[in-house]
Amino acid sequence: MNEDTWAPHVTVAAIVERGGRFLLVEEHTPAGLRLNQPAGHLEAGETLVEAVVRETLEETAHAFTPEALVGVYMTHFGKPGESGATYLRFTYSGSVADQPEARALDPDIVRTLWMSADELRAASERHRTPLVMKCIDDYLAGVRVPLEFVHVHAVGPRSGHSGGPQG
Repeated sequence: MNEDTWAPHVTVAAIVERGGRFLLVEEHTPAGLRLNQPAGHLEAGETLVEAVVRETLEETAHAFTPEALVGVYMTHFGKPGESGATYLRFTYSGSVADQPEARALDPDIVRTLWMSADELRAASERHRTPLVMKCIDDYLAGVRVPLEFVHVHAVGPRSGHSGGPQG
């Protein structure tokens, strides 16, 4: 792969805890059925918060309200010496409404489920990535960063501004 065209994949994930149980999805993947937090890719024009709200709704039918950033995680998949694929995952914690909305889930999602951390640990061979448990462990350890930690520069008409980004 040409180094000039390499770019990491930016993803978001949601951690929702209710009564000691976590909202998860069971989804079809190339490796079979796997467990994951509601998660997906950042789309053009979205903020990270908008992406995690959208992905959670699409995958669980629950409206998600982000409350904190749990962490930013980097994973690289590929063989040594090959470019492979690098993922930057922004994981948010928050809450959802008690009842899901009446809507279809993304086609790859088989079902949503609520699992305790111990149940999730016992099913580690079914995790989509090792980040599934790492994010839960960080959340349980109390890791929280205010949402304002991630700055969003709105791109729009350049009223009186000349030149490129200032850093």
